[in-house]
Amino acid sequence: MSDAVSEADTTAGQQADLPLLFQPITIKSVTARNRIVVPPLCQYSAEDGIPNDWHLVHYGSYARGGVGTIFVEASGVEPRGRITHGCLGIWSDEHGEAMKPLVNIMKRHGAVPGIQIAHAGRKASTQRPWNGLSAMNEDDIARGDIPWEVVGPSAIPADEGWLLPRQLDEDEIAQIVKAFGQAARRSHEAGFEALEIHGAHGYLIQSFLSPLSNKRNDGYGGDLAGRMRLALEVTREVRRHWPDDKPLFFRISSVDGSEDGWQLADSIALARELKALGVDCIDCSSGGNAASATVNLIPRGLGFQVPYAAAVKAETGIMSMAVGLILDGPQAEAILQAGDADLIAVGREIMYNPFWAVQAAQDLGIDPSFDMWPAQYGWWLDKRERTFQRMGHKR
Repeated sequence: MSDAVSEADTTAGQQADLPLLFQPITIKSVTARNRIVVPPLCQYSAEDGIPNDWHLVHYGSYARGGVGTIFVEASGVEPRGRITHGCLGIWSDEHGEAMKPLVNIMKRHGAVPGIQIAHAGRKASTQRPWNGLSAMNEDDIARGDIPWEVVGPSAIPADEGWLLPRQLDEDEIAQIVKAFGQAARRSHEAGFEALEIHGAHGYLIQSFLSPLSNKRNDGYGGDLAGRMRLALEVTREVRRHWPDDKPLFFRISSVDGSEDGWQLADSIALARELKALGVDCIDCSSGGNAASATVNLIPRGLGFQVPYAAAVKAETGIMSMAVGLILDGPQAEAILQAGDADLIAVGREIMYNPFWAVQAAQDLGIDPSFDMWPAQYGWWLDKRERTFQRMGHKR
């Protein structure tokens, strides 16, 4: 046996001894160093859809902090598909080119760079959240944020006081489908290694899926098959432009949280169709069809959306990603050990602590010497720990 083979076997054995959370995972041709994912976290800080230094530091900090995969926030496939004036876009080649520094900094620090492509639909043209996250008003206009027309499956606003969307006709729908495909092409050309289609939280695709917002009587409405049509057409078009050997994710709102809305059984039916079209993993969120994406009717508790990921995975055999109030390494590891999900997405907790991943490793007892931390930090922190030990100080 060659030395190279022996070394590979030893490495594989060492990895198998790690908690599942820190075992590498391979999807298609892409391998992430662990199962921790930073989901799309809107920053509302772009100009004309173009990222800037804020985004570079934002995504670089998570890569430096040891996560496996990072998804750049919802990036509009056309200008009217942004949530706010501050949202990222990928509707032109210029936008794709501007994403390359984000890709490069994530790769440089060992993370798989991913991007979420999106269309906000009837929830577009809203305020930045710190200005209210509602329909823009005179104060926003005075700041230079001018409202634009919003579109959707039906002329039903997302909430009281929100803009009335114009119902899309079939030709316009076809153009949006093409825009998703071109966004996927640009994402590949920018160097992203994973792509997620945003089909959740009341934005355009999910507003077509839900009977609460889709009252159409043509081929894009009515029964479940009609309401799923846009989601499947977008996925098919994205797969045409996104390489077969790169992983494709699809984010769903697993349930609307209303008895007459989208249900878990609908999500399972959709996941089966998406799997057949080449989707590799379902990102299982929930709610958001009305009002803010962060406000829903789903009772919240630790890991409250994990059962959705577990059901989708069990019923369809597709990989799933769990997200929502997953606070630490032991909780994340328990989800993986139970087989409820394949990946763990950590959002607000990782904003609170960009070193969440390496902290989780310590909580799970696998990095006592800070070897997983960046060398520039790990050396100092190991020295700090040894100082505490000499002092007899317990933390």
